Amino acid sequence: MTNDEEHLDADELMNFAERIEKLPPADAQWVGRLFEECLRARMHEAELLTGCGDSAQAGSGALDMQLAQIALDTSEWLNTLWNVGYMGAGHFPSQPRSAFPLIGIEDILKSALFARIREGKRPLPFPPPTRKGLPWHTLVEGQSETHIVAAEILRDESGHAIAANIEACADWQLIEEFPEDHEYIVQHRGKGPLFRLRLGQPTAALRREPPCWQRRILLQERGGFRTYALEWPRDDGSVLNVALRATTWERAESEAAHWIAVQHPEMYGQVSFDRVG
Repeated sequence: MTNDEEHLDADELMNFAERIEKLPPADAQWVGRLFEECLRARMHEAELLTGCGDSAQAGSGALDMQLAQIALDTSEWLNTLWNVGYMGAGHFPSQPRSAFPLIGIEDILKSALFARIREGKRPLPFPPPTRKGLPWHTLVEGQSETHIVAAEILRDESGHAIAANIEACADWQLIEEFPEDHEYIVQHRGKGPLFRLRLGQPTAALRREPPCWQRRILLQERGGFRTYALEWPRDDGSVLNVALRATTWERAESEAAHWIAVQHPEMYGQVSFDRVG
């Protein structure tokens, strides 16, 4: 086997990832996807070698798979940082496709986004709210519960309420106001769930509003295979059936929620699902 035919080691693969980051955005997108496919092929090769080799080879194959998975996760993390503009530890959000944030060891160790990807969860296609400067995923995706928060209403020179500052995050928009009850319906940057903010002294309470839309998820069984699809009404009155990559109802609902987050981020977290089939 010549040098050109030898397998690249983990360091060389990561060097390629770093070089891809420096490409123009239009090239970085397709080269990055091709690079991810190469990593998946490497991981699949490692799986085959693990199944065919002895225990020592199996151990080496498992290590290769771990390295490949880390490389895949890192690629998705950097891609999200670049395209979505997530923040890292100690950094303010950067605009998508602008100056790429400098990644330090602290960002890797403390990044909620990277930890989320390593757990096998999909990143949101938009930055979540922050709490004391760190991403607050559980507020958006966790169980609906009341959170005790530090909050204030921001007003213009004439005294009109224009926004809310919640847990040191001033990106909350006011959707509806109930001044008699000191309550406000708020949404982070116009995307994701709606929340009811009730001001008190010295703290406030924040709770996610229940869903205000319903959509159906259809189950079809043909030839022993199950398929799931999300029914989505269009503006012209027609219905779009969105195929979901799932084998269970729970995964189907997760995939449907992710599709909404990408296609209709202003409705994410506000849709409940009816199971049909």
